[in-house]
Amino acid sequence: MIAKKTNKTAILYRMVMTDHMCPYGLKSKDLLERNGFVVEDRHLTSRDEVEAFKAEHDVETTPQVFIDGKRIGGFDDLSAYFGTATKPKNATTYKPVIALFSIAALLAVCVTWLSLGTVVAGRTLEWFISISMVLLGLQKLQDVERFATMFLNYDLLAQRWVRYGYIYPFVETGAGLLMMAGLLTWLSAPAALFVASIGAISVFKAVYIDKRELKCACVGGDSNVPLGFVSLTENVMMVGMAVWMLSKL
Repeated sequence: MIAKKTNKTAILYRMVMTDHMCPYGLKSKDLLERNGFVVEDRHLTSRDEVEAFKAEHDVETTPQVFIDGKRIGGFDDLSAYFGTATKPKNATTYKPVIALFSIAALLAVCVTWLSLGTVVAGRTLEWFISISMVLLGLQKLQDVERFATMFLNYDLLAQRWVRYGYIYPFVETGAGLLMMAGLLTWLSAPAALFVASIGAISVFKAVYIDKRELKCACVGGDSNVPLGFVSLTENVMMVGMAVWMLSKL
């Protein structure tokens, strides 16, 4: 297959040193090539070269891209040039939740296949919810301090007893693991029912009664997921799972 010729060219200045290769330089090169540019890749191989380049072009950072003799800028500027700029770090997004629940669903199918020899069965939904609880708990356990701080913004029990925010991730994860294994239901189901009920009431009050705009701590303390439907769904799922498990005792 003959490669299609292109007249589009760009000059890229980026750091390529023995002890450091700028990742944004590589991303800029890749972005240019994916947009059909032939890249004249110019390496800055020492700190002196980097500082001299920045002084010459009056810029503060590298990499720097030039197209048709005009300086475009670094990777963020190049992304904006091509209309592919990413959202700001503090922008709200549902991507972490979508990814987490998608993986939970696939894991539930895998567990069903390994355990029962079929893709979907009656227990698949149970495993989906319990796996989701474990994954959500794991997200919180990565930084319990940050989670507890964000949790205090809306959880009614945590606002009365601060230590509850530090306990919650362990309860959620532990209950999810026990429910996955079908062990100690007399302990896991009431624990899940307790924390999820308080969580559902807290979210409903904060969002739908008090009309507050907050970030959800459901996927950890550094998430930009808005508090609302997602967190309420998480808690309702846990309540439903707990009630179902108790009914099976």
